Amino acid sequence: MSWQCLAFEELSTKLLYEILKIRQEVFAVEQNSVYLDVDGRDLDALHVIATHADEVIAYCRVLPPGLRYPEASIGRVLTTSAARGSGAGRKLMDYALTVCEQHYPGCGVRISAQLYLEDFYRGLGFSSCSSPYGEDGIPHIEMLKP
Repeated sequence: MSWQCLAFEELSTKLLYEILKIRQEVFAVEQNSVYLDVDGRDLDALHVIATHADEVIAYCRVLPPGLRYPEASIGRVLTTSAARGSGAGRKLMDYALTVCEQHYPGCGVRISAQLYLEDFYRGLGFSSCSSPYGEDGIPHIEMLKP
């Protein structure tokens, strides 16, 4: 597995296409959720990408403090169906948390987690800080890692 952390301007058109494609596959098709994925925040995000055999297998974006929350934020977290169960999701989040600490030291990280993944994120040091709520038709919970 190979890792990259790239600003929007550093993404090739091919890589951007692959990212948007897998985001659509996972969030729109698999999760049957209709929402505006390309929300304008990608331009200011750091894009964390894992590839294997030249294919994107895991992805998330890191938003700077103040863009969505007062803290840094990790979102659009996904692993492709082929990579699930391999530990790629845990490695992705570990890498993304390292990116947050390198780029935004000491500011904390807030996420909007799908409710069924609450225990997964607790295992990464996040604590729930909201009641469950609906987001894009899926139950979510806000979580914070100070």
